[in-house]
Amino acid sequence: MPDKSTSALIEVKDLSIAFKNGNNVNEVVHGISFAINSGEIVGLVGESGSGKTVTGLSILKLLPEHSAMVNSSVFTFASGSIDINQAIDKEMNAIRGKQIAMIFQEPMSAFNPVMTCGKQVVEVLTLHLNKSKDDAKNRVLELFQEVNLPDPKRAFNSYPHQLSGGQLQRIMIAMAVACEPALIIADEPTTALDVTIQQGILDLLKSMNSKYGLSILMISHDLGVIANICDRVLVMKHGEIVESGNVKTIFTSPSHPYTKGLLACRPTIDTKGNRLPELSTYIRDEIEESTVKSKPSTKNQDLLISANNLTKIYQSKDGWFGKISESIAVNNVSLDLFSGKVLGLVGESGCGKTTLSNLLLGLDNPNSGSISYLGKDYSTFNRNDWKTFRKDVQVVFQNPYSSLNPKMKIGNIIKEPMDIHNVNAKSSRKEKVIDLLEKVGLEADAYDRSPAQFSGGQRQRIVIARALACEPRLVICDESVSALDVSIQASIINLLLDLKEELNLGYLFISHDLRVVKFVSDEILVMQHGKVVESSNPTELFNNPKMAYTQTLIDSIPKI
Repeated sequence: MPDKSTSALIEVKDLSIAFKNGNNVNEVVHGISFAINSGEIVGLVGESGSGKTVTGLSILKLLPEHSAMVNSSVFTFASGSIDINQAIDKEMNAIRGKQIAMIFQEPMSAFNPVMTCGKQVVEVLTLHLNKSKDDAKNRVLELFQEVNLPDPKRAFNSYPHQLSGGQLQRIMIAMAVACEPALIIADEPTTALDVTIQQGILDLLKSMNSKYGLSILMISHDLGVIANICDRVLVMKHGEIVESGNVKTIFTSPSHPYTKGLLACRPTIDTKGNRLPELSTYIRDEIEESTVKSKPSTKNQDLLISANNLTKIYQSKDGWFGKISESIAVNNVSLDLFSGKVLGLVGESGCGKTTLSNLLLGLDNPNSGSISYLGKDYSTFNRNDWKTFRKDVQVVFQNPYSSLNPKMKIGNIIKEPMDIHNVNAKSSRKEKVIDLLEKVGLEADAYDRSPAQFSGGQRQRIVIARALACEPRLVICDESVSALDVSIQASIINLLLDLKEELNLGYLFISHDLRVVKFVSDEILVMQHGKVVESSNPTELFNNPKMAYTQTLIDSIPKI
C-alpha cells in the first residue's frame, strides 16, 4: 500500500478563480486552500456550480486564458519542486499526462472521434515516454487488460462511438495511468455509469492507487462514491471549502449545515415517504418533516401507452463482404404506462433500456409487437396523431451536452415547444419559461444565456424544464437525474413527484441509480440482455429479489 501520511504532493493556498465577460468579472472560487499528500485519495464534493471542476482544471492550467483569471499565493506540485503559478505552456505540456493526468466527466466527448481508441493511448506513450509504436501498442494492450476491458484487441481497434460509456471510461483510466503519473484528477468519472460498472471503476481506481502509489483528486456529487474510495473529503459551497476532514468523521458527524443537508438529500434504499428533504431547509437550520406520506391521488389513472411483445433486432455486417450478424436489443417486452404512476426501469448498460424508450417514443420501429397510445396503435397514426403524441409525451435524454442546441439561447430552447404546439398565449410564454427555470433551480437571467455557459447538472435542469414546457401527460426520463448533485437531485425529484400529483403526469423512469428508482417508482422492471427478468413493487423487489441478477444490482449500490 502507498504511504498516505506525509509529504504534500500538491499544495494550494488562497486560490481564487474568476471569469471575465466583457466588463463584468464573476469570481467563482474564493481563496480556498488545500493539500493532497502522496498516495492519498481526496474527495471534492458540492453542488453543481460550486467550483469543483474549475478547481480541478486550474491545477492543469486548462481554463481558457482569454476569460479565466486564476490567482493563488502558493500553487506547487511535486512536493514544492514545481511552481504551477510560474509554469509556462511548454512546462505544463510536459506535466499534463505524464505527471498529472485527468479523467474527464463525459468520456464520449473526451476522445477524438476520428482516431481509434488504441491509437489515442499510444500517442500518450510515444509523446511522453518516447516509446516506439510497437512497444507502446504492447503496453496499451497490457493496460486495457489491467482495466478489465472484455476484449482488449477489439477495444484497441475500435472508434469511440463503437464502445459503451463504461468501456470508454476504462480506456480513459488506462490513458490516465499510462505514464504512471503522481496525481490523477477524476472529474465525475462514474456519473453516467450503471451501478455494477460504477463499482468496477471505483475498484479499479483503488487498485491503481494501491499498485502505482498515485494520488487521486476525486470530484463527484455522489457521496456514496466519495465514501467508497476517499481518505479525506473537501466540501465546497459557492466557491468556498466549508468543511474538510477524514471521510468517516465527515460522513458520520458532519458539523456544517450544508454537509448535513447534502447527506440528508441523498436517497438510500431505506428512504421512505413521498418527498426528499431539500438542502434549503438545512441551510436555514429548519429541517422540515419532508418524508411524511402525502394523501393517495384520487385522480383517474388512464392507460396512456401499452406495449405488447416488443422485439427489436439490429443487424451489422463485418466489412463489405462480411457475414451479417444479429443483435437482439429488446426481446419480447410488454409494459403499460399510466397517468399518475411511475414505472421504474433498471438494468446494466447495454441491457436495452434506451432502445425500449426509443420504441415507446416512436423514434424507432420494433421488428415485432405493437404499441398504442390512448388505445390507438402507432402504426395507424396520421400526421395530426403524431403531433398530439409529441406534445403529450416528452423525454429527458441522458446526455445534457448533446440535448441542447449550442446556437440557441436557453429561453428560446424552452419556449420553442410552446411555439410549435401553441401552448399558452404568445405574450405569456416568456413568463412561463422563467417560471419553469425557477422551478428547476435556475435564475431568471438564464433565459438570455447559451448552453455553453452552464455546467452539466445545470444543462440537465434546462432539459427537464423544456420537457415540462408543453404540459405533457407522460414524461420518459432516461437517466434524467444522473448528472445532478444530490441537493438539486432532491429538488428535481420532488418537483417531478409534485407535478405527478398536480397534473396527473405519468413517468417512465430509467436510471442506473436504484436508490432513486426505489424512491420514485410505483412498480419496477428489471432488464437484462433485452428481457424483463423481474417486475414487482419497490418494497418487494428490494426486500425479496427473485433473481440473482437483481440482487447483484442491489449489492452494487454505493453505501456510506
